[in-house]
Amino acid sequence: LSYISEESDFMLTRRIPGEDATDKMYLAEPRRLAEKMGELLRLLHESLTRGCPVPDRMDDYFKTVDQNYARGAFDLSYGSFASAEDAYRLTLEGRHLLKSDTLIHGDFCLPNFLMKSWTFTGFIDLGGGGVGDRHVDLFWGAWTLRYNLKTDAYRDVFFDAYGRDRIDSDALTVVSASEIFG
Repeated sequence: LSYISEESDFMLTRRIPGEDATDKMYLAEPRRLAEKMGELLRLLHESLTRGCPVPDRMDDYFKTVDQNYARGAFDLSYGSFASAEDAYRLTLEGRHLLKSDTLIHGDFCLPNFLMKSWTFTGFIDLGGGGVGDRHVDLFWGAWTLRYNLKTDAYRDVFFDAYGRDRIDSDALTVVSASEIFG
């Protein structure tokens, strides 16, 4: 409906019908929710990237990692690393595993996709989206399930619904290390 670009960018759109996926109706059926997340994410990742206004999200992603490491800005709670140095070393060694070849959301968390009675209606908060690596969204999908459901019990359900044939555990570990730096 409107777009303003000044010091910050603002875009006003029509309201997407439905509730975000943290609604109690969806959280009450965690297995179904994890399956739905995997299916939706796979559909997004199978979308064409042609014409995307952000053709290389990973370039910005790694610039942020490098800048935040240099500033000492990190949060070890996003991974299972003993230190920021260990996480950054793994990021440097493994960044070649992450490609800009898939349309990603960039912040694939339960509050950022909407449904109406289990039917997907839309995504919100796409500021980190663009053409990037699928493992960024896979990391955040697993993270949001653990955070919102207080258990890792549905991680495998999510990954199975997405398709394990498309998941590289080494790439996922590199994303986990990178996300420590925001």
